[in-house]
Amino acid sequence: MIPLRDDIRSEKRPFVTWGLMTACVGAFIYQTLFDYQNPQSGDLLVRTYGMVPKDIVAGRHLWTLFTSMFLHGGFFHIAGNMLYLWIFGDNIEDAFGHLWFPVVYLFTGTVGSLLQIVLMPGSSIPTIGASGAISGIMGAYFVLFPRARVLTLVPIFFFIRLIYLPAPLLLGFWILIQVLNGCGSASASGGGVAYFAHIGGFAAGIILGLVVRNRIRRPWYEIS
Repeated sequence: MIPLRDDIRSEKRPFVTWGLMTACVGAFIYQTLFDYQNPQSGDLLVRTYGMVPKDIVAGRHLWTLFTSMFLHGGFFHIAGNMLYLWIFGDNIEDAFGHLWFPVVYLFTGTVGSLLQIVLMPGSSIPTIGASGAISGIMGAYFVLFPRARVLTLVPIFFFIRLIYLPAPLLLGFWILIQVLNGCGSASASGGGVAYFAHIGGFAAGIILGLVVRNRIRRPWYEIS
């Protein structure tokens, strides 16, 4: 299932969301140019700014908890992340405000990385991507917009249909897949997807959403 857009209009222009997307895309272009000129330099860039659990446990390169959120492992990786940030980020920026939204982004992304570290402390494989932070945004959306609907591409046998799905159903299915895949990859020692970063970020987003839910005075649940 591929989400395309939700039916909740943002009240303000999502400048911070646009800024985060620009930063991620800019970093990806920089990565791509580095890798094109010299693949070894591209690998060094990832190892320098990617988050390595083993290093964080040892108290080294702590800044990579943040820099790793702006690197990506390929076109489809960043395209998927930016699509989800575009769909859900503007409404969460509305909910928390321009000032607090980047704090939510960085906090949930960091929590996601920390869960990955706790469960795989000896890993020396760099982790990169904004998925933990965007999972946090999705977790907050899950709490704050229970009546929202998301226009989604849904494959049905040999056909693809456009269907408006309830946001809690779509996001609930998504996090269930992350949990199942995370449990299946818990014993893996090779590279792959950092499912636990997704799970940790989503959980942190739910908590933040619950904290602010009763403090927000606006009709969040009206469908436009």
